[in-house]
Amino acid sequence: MLKTIPEVIAQAKESLTMVSADEAVALAKQQDGLIIDVREPSEYADKSAKGVINIPRGLLEMKMLQMHANENIAIFIHCATGARAVFSAEQLKRVGYNNVSVISSSLDDICNACS
Repeated sequence: MLKTIPEVIAQAKESLTMVSADEAVALAKQQDGLIIDVREPSEYADKSAKGVINIPRGLLEMKMLQMHANENIAIFIHCATGARAVFSAEQLKRVGYNNVSVISSSLDDICNACS
């Protein structure tokens, strides 16, 4: 039976850590972690949060393995609606990253938390 994207996302969220923008910023500072925006570069250029790294969803696993090979690094992922962030977090966990969270806040909240 086929599932809708919202059903897949809801199921994936059950096994992921979800955090607010404020929690992500605080934890990233405490743990020397990364906040990653997985939107496309054009979306990131239009509006982005200070200090956030842009790695598009389609390149995430390859870029992370090249740039940050520490499997225990704290990673906090966001996008515009949360769907790409959830799929990204799942994939990073599959390749072996242990400390991956999805930021459940809006882009505006993330921008405010990072300012």
